[in-house]
This record gives sequence, structure tokens and C-alpha cells, in this order.
Amino acid sequence: MAKATFGAGCFWGVEEAFRQLEGVTGTAVGYLGGTLENPSYEDVCTGRTGHAEVVEVEYDPSRVSYGELLNLFWSAHDPTTLNRQGPDIGTQYRSAIFYHTPEQQAEAEASKEQLQASGRLPRPIVTEITPASQFYRAEEYHQQYLAKRGRTSCSTGWHF
Repeated sequence: MAKATFGAGCFWGVEEAFRQLEGVTGTAVGYLGGTLENPSYEDVCTGRTGHAEVVEVEYDPSRVSYGELLNLFWSAHDPTTLNRQGPDIGTQYRSAIFYHTPEQQAEAEASKEQLQASGRLPRPIVTEITPASQFYRAEEYHQQYLAKRGRTSCSTGWHF
């Protein structure tokens, strides 16, 4: 199994999108990229901890490639809005790829460059690509939040 971590706004809808992808063996929502140890949802919502809401994805590389995960990431949110997705505003909602290996870093950067060069987006991509740091699992009520409520998305979502 391999691990990938993405920030694409509110983690509820992003987690559900990855859970539906064939080859994904597990997901967890949480916080990554900040300075406070063991942050709570309330801490992260202040915007002062530096954490992003993220989805940690476990996947079987023989069934789904990292490139396929990147494709889903790009289509699951608007990577051209800085610190905002829909009505959610703040650094915790930033677009981010947190890589776990040099290979993931290279593939993420190439994917970003390719998407930007495609001309499909109305503005420049603002997605950060940084090394994964300590992942803090979010409170249990956030895990598979939409699935527990019989929903597949928070809204209509971003698709290009």
C-alpha cells in the first residue's frame, strides 16, 4: 500500500470523492502543515495554526496510480483560488499536495505544469506542493462525514 495526502478545501467532500475511486483502500481526514501539535477542529478553524484540512489516502498502486489520484484531486476543487473553496475561506482550505516521496513530488509538479499549460483553467494554479509533515487525524465525527449521512458531496463541486 502507498499513501498520498491532499488538501482541497473542506475535507468532507474530498474524502468521499477519493473513497469512491477503485484502488483506494482507506481514507482519513485530518490536519497537516501547521505548527500546533494535536490540533482540534476548533484550533484549525481559527486559521492561526497553519494547518490545512486534508485527506490522507491509502491506495494500492497496482490498482490505481498516483497520477489517477492527482487527476481526481485537480477535478475535485478549484486549484486557482487562494485559501478558498466555495464559501469556505481561510488558509485551512488551501489547495495543497503533500508528497511522501521524491517520485510523488516530481509527478505532482509535472501534473500541475501540464494542467496549467493546457489552458483549461481561467487563472493560474495556486496549489502548493510541499513535503508531508505530521498528519493529525481529525475528530471521529469528521471521518466519512458525508457517507454517514447518505450523501456523496457537499455541493455541486468544481469540475472543468
